[in-house]
Amino acid sequence: MDKDTVVLLAARASRLENQDAIDTAIINMLADPKEARANITEVHFLPFNPVDKRTAITYIDSNGNWIRASKGAPEQILNLCQEKEEIAGKVHAIIDKFAERGLRSLGVAYQEVPEQTKESPGGPWTFCGLLPLFDPPRHDSAETIRRALNLGVCVKMITGDQLAIAKETGRRLGMGTNMYPSSSLLGREKDESEVLPVDELIEKADGFAGVFPEHKYEIVRILQEKKHVCGMTGDGVNDAPALKKADIGIAVADATDAARSAADIVLTEPGLSVIISAVLTSRAIFQRMKNYTIYAVSITIRIVLGFVLLALIWEYDFPPFMVLIIAILNDGNVLIYGTIMTISKDRVKPSPKPDSWKLNEIFATGVVIGTYLALVTVLFYWVIDSTLSFRPTSIQSWSFMERPGALLMCAFVVAQLVATLIAVYAEISFASISGIGWDGQGNKPQLPTILLTLSLPPGFKQTAFTSKKDYGKEDREAKWAGRDTHIEGHVESVVRLKNLDINVIQAAHTV
Repeated sequence: MDKDTVVLLAARASRLENQDAIDTAIINMLADPKEARANITEVHFLPFNPVDKRTAITYIDSNGNWIRASKGAPEQILNLCQEKEEIAGKVHAIIDKFAERGLRSLGVAYQEVPEQTKESPGGPWTFCGLLPLFDPPRHDSAETIRRALNLGVCVKMITGDQLAIAKETGRRLGMGTNMYPSSSLLGREKDESEVLPVDELIEKADGFAGVFPEHKYEIVRILQEKKHVCGMTGDGVNDAPALKKADIGIAVADATDAARSAADIVLTEPGLSVIISAVLTSRAIFQRMKNYTIYAVSITIRIVLGFVLLALIWEYDFPPFMVLIIAILNDGNVLIYGTIMTISKDRVKPSPKPDSWKLNEIFATGVVIGTYLALVTVLFYWVIDSTLSFRPTSIQSWSFMERPGALLMCAFVVAQLVATLIAVYAEISFASISGIGWDGQGNKPQLPTILLTLSLPPGFKQTAFTSKKDYGKEDREAKWAGRDTHIEGHVESVVRLKNLDINVIQAAHTV
């Protein structure tokens, strides 16, 4: 049969409305798309389904003959024909030749329907030929798979195409060619796969070809039984059971309604590269959760153990109000966010491999860090600036490997500044708290606080850096004692203490 007739029969077995990619490609091969239904009367159309893997049309031609044409997977079309034993070898050779070039094959056949009813089985099928189709992967598919593999995500191809097509596609995408036919899942394939149990075969294989919907479902189920977190992408009705079974079902942008309803995530843009972004984002969130847990455990142990040791060794009476201040500075800073809350927005490096909750490791890390900080606090009780050189909000490696986010840094600086100012200047009578001044023993602010303090106005620092422990209070009281108690005398005293011109002040202001 000539090429034009094969294309015409395939076009007649295609939809004119709601076309898929294959229907569109075949109809566009005609000189005029209207030829697909020219001079015929359509009686019945059988749409594609994942079981039969073919479409068929029953029509009446211009001579009144009833004809049924079908296109689909070569194996399915070949099984319809009586002469399949004679032509199977030649057909498979052509299919393999196309597959080596990355081309899919589409079989075409027709039969006469002498009973002239759409339900009748009709006469013998005649194999017309094969149509090569080029279905290239998206331009970003190879890069997406490469990034997924680098992140420790195992990618497997599950396709209904022939095995040769699957291997060629896997080679182009860089995901491996260790693929098997669906018969291997049932132990029917007599090759190297027969020496492996089905569950191990599924784990080690790069993919499977010629699969049916039930095969996809079983593959997902077995991977889950092997304690794998399984994600599944799909677009068709035949993918819906596997999408529903998977831990994370992902329907692509142009998926059918059945696939969308069965999936957990529906992509709104073409391609799968967004999945890599989702993986990185989720791992960053997970890392922040681990940091939060480690921080909470370590800070709790540090405060409790540190206060206990200070109380037992030095009989240090720590005011409860100051415990509350420390808790507020550690857990919540009303000026910005909580120091502990900003961990949720801190910079983190996503794990290069799949991560999980290793509670023993996380708790042990928090205990070690918390104990270390508590012991350092006790050991360097008089040198506070050495106690917080190691922050548990960073990653579990060297502290200088990651730069903290601006929000976390601001919260940290504000918390340290407030704590330092309270230690220096606080006068809270009901809590029996009195500031110790800059010369007080045990108070040496950390570097961020030093930089901020040195940048304050000179008038503010003048009192802070006085050599007297009462930071100038006695001198001010002595000078005010010699003044009249009326308002004008008090204002004049303040002005002279500030080294201002009293005449200018009196001329500019009225008291």
